[in-house]
Amino acid sequence: MRVLFTTIPGSGHFHPLVPVAQALQQAGHEVAFASGELLQQQVQAKGFRFFRAGGEWPFAKEQDMGALAQRMESMMRMSHEARQEHLANNFVGHFAGAMVPHLVELASTWRPDLIVRDSMEFGAAIAGEHLGIPHASIQVGAALPHHYDSPLVIDRLNELRAKVGLPPDPKLQALYHYLHLCFVPAHYLGGELPRTAHFLQPAIFDQSGDERLPAWTSELGRDGRPVVYLTLGTVFNKVLGVMRTLVEGVREEPVDVVVTVGRDLDPAALGPQPAHVHVERYIPQTLLFPKVDLAILHGGYNSTTSALDQGLPLVLVPIAADQPMNAERCTELGVARVVSPLSLTRESIREAVRDVLRTPSYRENARRFQKEARALPGLPWAVELLEKLAAERQPQLRG
Repeated sequence: MRVLFTTIPGSGHFHPLVPVAQALQQAGHEVAFASGELLQQQVQAKGFRFFRAGGEWPFAKEQDMGALAQRMESMMRMSHEARQEHLANNFVGHFAGAMVPHLVELASTWRPDLIVRDSMEFGAAIAGEHLGIPHASIQVGAALPHHYDSPLVIDRLNELRAKVGLPPDPKLQALYHYLHLCFVPAHYLGGELPRTAHFLQPAIFDQSGDERLPAWTSELGRDGRPVVYLTLGTVFNKVLGVMRTLVEGVREEPVDVVVTVGRDLDPAALGPQPAHVHVERYIPQTLLFPKVDLAILHGGYNSTTSALDQGLPLVLVPIAADQPMNAERCTELGVARVVSPLSLTRESIREAVRDVLRTPSYRENARRFQKEARALPGLPWAVELLEKLAAERQPQLRG
């Protein structure tokens, strides 16, 4: 079986697809990725064939960190209407608009039997339907079908469908027609998903090279101090004002602190730190989390679900994108305290950290997520579902 994966060019979209792609490859199937140039090196480093397709982030090669920070900070203040416009213009008009014709052309030469897309990459669903190739999706954020259910988004998708001769899809049923894979328990997403959605154990990929734990991590928590991990991910790490406030607040607590600022930032940007605060560019969270007692995150889907898979309680500071959705759901599940970045102070983050560390229910609820997640089927079931889809070319309904 020949499988083509498609994704928005970013680590947060690519990483959730890697475990499935590797599992298919290990099962003897041929796997390739189609995405923007930004991902080419990462894809090829994992041994996958790469095809350049789709759009690029307009600011992907921006070197002015101040300008990038301003862009990210403006996203914190977006209204609901502005977020819908951003989704329609960027993820549909820009990325999907470029992906559809690229995939149509690529399919004439590489001829995939199956297309697997990240759930925010809409172009593959349209191209697959046009080409008569079954397509599956993998959940890469908290957004559910009803989050796309705005006239502007639907109109943009229907414009793309019309360009390849497809009828309108007013209820967005075509996006999840065949199969949708979610690597979380069903209740985590907190909304309705189609019957083609299947729920599996979290499958976390975060080691793009030969990364190891730094030697100093062996000393973490040795004197009984809780270990707190802090990151704003790989995109919103540019919002240094928020990062600095978080670090300045939590370093005054009797805890060991680990901060990662991202591969594209210099740890020195946070200034000198006391000995119990360790700042690094990047540490794979799957290696670090077993040593951690509390994670302070921006609420990105990957880091949030990875922390919960380790049974870790959270303090979330959601900035933009799907982060407010993740934060809201984590509050409902009792696994996190949420602090708005717009009202963030050193005092407010200290109070949240103290509350989560001293209140057992946060950890108990996080461990409940962990237990439920690890009782789900694993990657072999995902491979079986994809193989059945390619063979039967029919929707794969759950239960």
